[in-house]
Amino acid sequence: MATPAISIKNVTKVYPIPFKRERVTAVKDLSLTVEPGQVYGLLGPNGSGKSTTMKIVLGLVAPTSGTTEIFGHESTAVASREDVGFLPENPYFYKYLTGAETLQFFGRLCGLSRAKIKERTKELLNLVGLESAADRRLGGYSKGMLQRIGLAQAMIQEPRLLVLDEPTAGVDPAGSREIRDLILDFKERGITVLLCSHLLEQVQEICDVIGILHRGSMIREGKLDDLISIQSQTELILENASPALLAEIQTLIASSSAKLVDQRKPQKTLERYFLDVTTNPS
Repeated sequence: MATPAISIKNVTKVYPIPFKRERVTAVKDLSLTVEPGQVYGLLGPNGSGKSTTMKIVLGLVAPTSGTTEIFGHESTAVASREDVGFLPENPYFYKYLTGAETLQFFGRLCGLSRAKIKERTKELLNLVGLESAADRRLGGYSKGMLQRIGLAQAMIQEPRLLVLDEPTAGVDPAGSREIRDLILDFKERGITVLLCSHLLEQVQEICDVIGILHRGSMIREGKLDDLISIQSQTELILENASPALLAEIQTLIASSSAKLVDQRKPQKTLERYFLDVTTNPS
């Protein structure tokens, strides 16, 4: 059995409020597993604990209780970070560096050799569509270009896991589509992705599994198709069906010449499902 890319077991994180004898529970008894190669969407309203969960996974914040592992290594161990690339919601880059220099800088931080840095810089600039802007300073990049260079730096050390926090934040629809396509490309390469996003239509196009947090607790989790299916209904899609056949569908379909193209549960949108469960989480 493959080692999970991410394993979170009974994690709770409590923050004390400065100058007050109070504490806030950001994450409460959270458990989830992300299998290798999956794109896992972590959703929730503002203040639901998404960012805290990501920080715990990355080893940036220690949980009050519980354990978190990345490919079998404790998240707080240095060894766990060798397999992880991270793009925060508001990444900071040195605006006086060019796109190529930025990737070279992160390559050196990761301890790559000069030859490897040169190879990866060229490969990644091509992958994210910034080869023509390789020698342009980041101060002249658009928001979408900055997010793409951010994805490139997250990939510099060829990680097996990408953690992406709002990768399309502030990006126009065209740029958002380009970033979506990049994430799908990562998926095809077998890279595991933990994605946090408020763009639910995009999540619906990308993710295999989603988890919805509400007030620090996991209120729904599962395969996307299963969660958004309307279980009490079934759709029948027929090919070459006559009006008469449609009128007598229940009794005639088994013996008719019509072809049953598909049979599935009709679905609501992920946005509708998200609003339903977060408005009435019980």
